[in-house]
Amino acid sequence: MLKPARIGAQVCVYAIFAGLLGYLSVSPSYTRFDPAMGMIKLSFSHAGQPKTECRRLTQEQLNELAPNMRKAVDCPRERVSLLVELEVDNELVYRDFLPPSGIAGDGASTAYQSFPVEAGPHSLEARLRDSRREQGFDWTMAREVEVRPGKSVVIDFRAETGGFKIL
Repeated sequence: MLKPARIGAQVCVYAIFAGLLGYLSVSPSYTRFDPAMGMIKLSFSHAGQPKTECRRLTQEQLNELAPNMRKAVDCPRERVSLLVELEVDNELVYRDFLPPSGIAGDGASTAYQSFPVEAGPHSLEARLRDSRREQGFDWTMAREVEVRPGKSVVIDFRAETGGFKIL
């Protein structure tokens, strides 16, 4: 049987814990970034082209394979790394080679970067290389945007809808 003093002590401990939890849920106040500033975010996931070309197997090569492995065309799974660049107001703020995900290097490459900026108009230029080429870029976008205080402008990439998009 529980003694009244023990029950009272448990109630006090629970009340202190609940009060502490309630206090920490609202204090200290936290802001992700200065409310007078804005944020530009680069966020996308995209798979580059295969690292090497598909090759057609000869009849002799096919005969060497087990019957369940015979395919006329051998295509590699591994993909190229993406080269991504982002300029804000003609200043390069991000440049990176993004490796493909997955054990076999055959998944999508992912970018997620945030850049705090002053609120107001900004010129953006985003570039992406997703092919085996050595120079230049396959996808580019140059755009003027208005960044509002406390808000974010997101740069997304979807090859199937034409490349970079501002959200």
